[in-house]
Amino acid sequence: MSTHLRITMLALIISALCVVSSDAGQSAAAATSALKDPVTGMDFVQVPAGCYLAGTSDGNSDEKPPHKVCISGFYLGRYEVTQGEWHRVMGSNPAVFNKCGDNCPVDQVSWSDAQEFILKLNGLTGRNYRLPTEAEWEYACRGGDKGGKYCGGDDVTAVAWTAQNSAGRVYPVGQKKPNSLGIYDMSGNVWEWVQDWNYKYAPGRQTDPAGPATGSSRIRRGGSWQYDAAKARATWRSSGYQDDRAMDIGFRLALPAAPLKSGRWMENPD
Repeated sequence: MSTHLRITMLALIISALCVVSSDAGQSAAAATSALKDPVTGMDFVQVPAGCYLAGTSDGNSDEKPPHKVCISGFYLGRYEVTQGEWHRVMGSNPAVFNKCGDNCPVDQVSWSDAQEFILKLNGLTGRNYRLPTEAEWEYACRGGDKGGKYCGGDDVTAVAWTAQNSAGRVYPVGQKKPNSLGIYDMSGNVWEWVQDWNYKYAPGRQTDPAGPATGSSRIRRGGSWQYDAAKARATWRSSGYQDDRAMDIGFRLALPAAPLKSGRWMENPD
């Protein structure tokens, strides 16, 4: 066999392997898709039930102590709520970065604004959307019990837009690497409100913790394009008054789910 023929065959084999790898990656991403919202087209990912070690022993004081948390299965938005989705539900766009486009996360929304969006969307769909709890958020960020410094691994530039690489602005959702569940931008881009009031961690095993019944500020997670990479860590906790708005604060939605007797999940939670 001539050298030229060997090189040609090798090039064809490499090309074929690249196509297979690409198709496999797309299939894996598609396999994690659980449902779409009928009004907004919002894509939700199945987050299976399981347990993980929340918090850390070497972070800030409010990240301690590390403690075991068990979470029931639920659905979580594959992406942060976008400006286009907000506009379809609310008929307006509050984002400071409103020139970024429909696929950019909505910003300049408070925790209370998010509740208004959820109330209206639930009225339109008959579903029971809500913000994730803080424990659900961290569990999904970590890909269940897989760990990682950030939401998707230890390489922050691969998974997040932070002050180090954002050039001072927000970006369309889904441009960075997803985590193992196929969820994007849980680290960086915009902060994400969760349901809980701010509180101090307690030691000991917990199941589906939802935080205290009252408080003075609400928790937000994930860091943003405006802050350094440390704040994009999976365990970093931040909080603000529930009516606070900022050009780097948004949210994503969760949806409760229950397994069928067969062990499969409901494809449609209605």
